[in-house]
Amino acid sequence: MISARRASPDVPSAAPRRRNGPGHGPPTTSRPPGRARTGPVRQNVRTLSLVVVLVSLTGRLSAQDLDPRAYARVPVGVTGLVAGFNYTYGGVVTDPTSPIQDLKATVETPLLGLARTFDLFGLTSQAFVAVPFSWAQASGKVLGEEKSITRAGLGDTRIRLSVLFVGAPALTPVEFAGSPPEPVLGGSLTVVAPTGQYFNDKLINLGTNRWAFKPEVGLSYPVDEHWLLDLYAGVWLFTDNDSFYPGTAVRSQNPLVSFQVHASYNLTPLMWAAIDFTYYTGGQSSVDDFYKDDRQNNTRLGATFNVPVSRLNSIKLAYSTGAIIRLGANFSAVSIAWQMAFL
Repeated sequence: MISARRASPDVPSAAPRRRNGPGHGPPTTSRPPGRARTGPVRQNVRTLSLVVVLVSLTGRLSAQDLDPRAYARVPVGVTGLVAGFNYTYGGVVTDPTSPIQDLKATVETPLLGLARTFDLFGLTSQAFVAVPFSWAQASGKVLGEEKSITRAGLGDTRIRLSVLFVGAPALTPVEFAGSPPEPVLGGSLTVVAPTGQYFNDKLINLGTNRWAFKPEVGLSYPVDEHWLLDLYAGVWLFTDNDSFYPGTAVRSQNPLVSFQVHASYNLTPLMWAAIDFTYYTGGQSSVDDFYKDDRQNNTRLGATFNVPVSRLNSIKLAYSTGAIIRLGANFSAVSIAWQMAFL
């Protein structure tokens, strides 16, 4: 995930540090709105409030995720390998009176992921880990002057553990082949670890220098032999970034609530297509106790197409774009992934 920092890009501080390691401490509750502190943050508050939302454009993005069939029934004892590429492009919706305009970015992200399904006390469970590498280019006008930057490096690592509580007992591939479809209720915890490239003297980074946690519940309902309906509800919780630009500020963010709806249709037993929708709200941020007007209230639409290449290999194509973007990242994403299963 690219994390946007402040206005005129790439202004060095006196003692820059580069971080590629974990953030600090457990999730914290954002501070209540208070009076701004004196110093650079107060003097540049309008600039900060805009650039903080500049670019969140890498792969699957926090509340903007669109992931159909995330809670579908699967057999246990299966290992999956995912090799994909994501191209994201777009900008940021800002106040017309702001000093920053025409914010745009493109991000190219190859991604490698590994998944394993297993039996957890008789329940179907899955662990997944993905590591992205990104090339990013961002540009915009600051007080009428064109600015641009480029970045290349590792993004933040994503880890997800899901458990299907109802309707999906742990079955081997042979047992699974003969079982009828049933409604499934499941839950998951996604963790984003701050392993991505981060420079505290730069305003735009590939890493976020903080931990993020997303508990979620999901319902997968087979309407008939062709149609499958998915409903998810989750919330992102964030730790503080205690090394925010120029390296001494603390950035906090309120919880970000997300909802997803997916309707997918089986063209064949292994080929399917889906229409995707997500709505996310909240996520107001603060820097050194000064809250900004950056609360999100946006929706996105997308489509996914899964094509089997063989019994254990498939190609997944996906596209998504902003439908209603009132504030924040207004981007489109195109992705392709090769999925391989090993029994």
